[in-house]
Amino acid sequence: MKKQPQRTCMGCNEKKDKKDLIRIVKNKENQISIDRTGKQEGRGAYLCDNIQCLEKVVKSKRLEKILDCKIEEQIYENLRGVILEQ
Repeated sequence: MKKQPQRTCMGCNEKKDKKDLIRIVKNKENQISIDRTGKQEGRGAYLCDNIQCLEKVVKSKRLEKILDCKIEEQIYENLRGVILEQ
């Protein structure tokens, strides 16, 4: 059996399988998007599909620090929608 790649959630700092996390990616044009495939090019950050983890990241501005750019409120709203639909 092939070993699953592990990534760390920005909210709870727990290591989980990459496929169980939501990837937020910043490409070369500094555009931020939600990558459900995990294959888009660019700098990635990972988040559990848990609303508490998202709120922790929003409050601490951790995503802005990791991706080194300003995050629009619309991105956070899109993430809330993705998490709540699961």
